[in-house]
Amino acid sequence: MRLRPVHRHAVNRFFRPMGRALTSVALVAALIAALLAPAAQAGGSQKTLSKKQSQSATGSKGNRGSTKATATRKAAAHARVARASAKTARMPARGVAFVPARPSFGQIAGLHEVSDPLALRSSVALVVDQDTNEVLLSKNDHAVLPIASLTKLMTGLLISQAKLPMDELLTITQDDVDMEKGSRSRLTVGTTLTRGAMLHLALMASENRAAHALGRTYPGGLAAFVAQMNAQARRLGMTDTHYAEPTGLSSRNQSSARDLATLVNVTHADPLLRELSTSPDYEVEVGRKTLQYNNTNRLVKNPTWDIGLQKTGYISEAGRCLVMQAQVAGRKLIMVFLDSAGKFSRIADAERVRHWIESMPSLTAPARNSSG
Repeated sequence: MRLRPVHRHAVNRFFRPMGRALTSVALVAALIAALLAPAAQAGGSQKTLSKKQSQSATGSKGNRGSTKATATRKAAAHARVARASAKTARMPARGVAFVPARPSFGQIAGLHEVSDPLALRSSVALVVDQDTNEVLLSKNDHAVLPIASLTKLMTGLLISQAKLPMDELLTITQDDVDMEKGSRSRLTVGTTLTRGAMLHLALMASENRAAHALGRTYPGGLAAFVAQMNAQARRLGMTDTHYAEPTGLSSRNQSSARDLATLVNVTHADPLLRELSTSPDYEVEVGRKTLQYNNTNRLVKNPTWDIGLQKTGYISEAGRCLVMQAQVAGRKLIMVFLDSAGKFSRIADAERVRHWIESMPSLTAPARNSSG
């Protein structure tokens, strides 16, 4: 019996439905069975040797050589299967590009090795009382790291302060397409929305093309907008902060937890930014379609949280990031979490801080006097 040559596409076609959940040993056994099945079927259509013919053939010297050759071919086929199986196990699912996980700047700098009382997954954290500026918790708060889409808070602040008409129509162009990270967007080139809708999507859903369009259509163009971002940072005393573009896709957009706490405090004073950043969801009409967007921070839909302003961010260089203004145990707090390891760890870190403050009488705001 002759085995068919094993090709990589045949291996992939067999293993993909199994989700690559089998062990390498099971993979080899399963593929061999699949390869032998067609050969067995083909053999069934041929004339069957009689028992005597089989015995005679087995006992003949020529057939002993044929049997040995068949065993050699089988061993070679098994080796090819094993190599193909090992290679297939390392391949991603169909349609998914294989991109090795890159360490964040914080991981490279060893910031995750710094311990804290709450065992936070964020390498940088800062919790400040907004009214008194008292620092309740800090961890690597002076470290300067990429800030990803936290950048959009400064973008929103400049657009709001410029008093540009929010009903003016802006159109997504090829210039707004992300060529650095290759991120996707449902706002295709040619999509036209109001400036207000673009701002809403940028702050609530972290829409990159919307944020870029806001900067591109700023008086003077994108270069003037980025210059104003850095000028505003200097005016606010954000000495650790630098902006290279309005979306946060560039790792050159960097800041510290101290500076970001300042930015959160300033943006929280803007009613428009408070409203748009904490909106649970938003629908926009694009041609004949209605696009549904949700807030990137699931805590805004959590009834146990009272959030006044928030923004999330993520690129591989920055890790998972989150800033918020929230009321916890009677105190107005500003929370900053940078370079969090894990998809949901920044949310978990915020929950850890909240439970910690609620459980500590010394951190709970004193009850107000009823006489005022």
